[in-house]
Amino acid sequence: MSKDKPEKTKYRVVIDGSKCLGCGTCEAVADKTFRVDGVAEVADQDGNSDEEKLLAVQSCPVGAIEVWEGDKKVWPR
Repeated sequence: MSKDKPEKTKYRVVIDGSKCLGCGTCEAVADKTFRVDGVAEVADQDGNSDEEKLLAVQSCPVGAIEVWEGDKKVWPR
């Protein structure tokens, strides 16, 4: 797997735009997955590694992003 772009990640991120403050912490941690322009949006599900995506989601101050692996919610628990 390349550090520049993971081939296929197992985690899928879902953003609740009604909770998002647009602070940009998710983009700061995983800039290939998230784009923030007012509110966060998913730019590329496979843009960053699963570990980077999980760290980015955990950095959200309002918990606006969930992480899923298939039908199982990984974060928040």
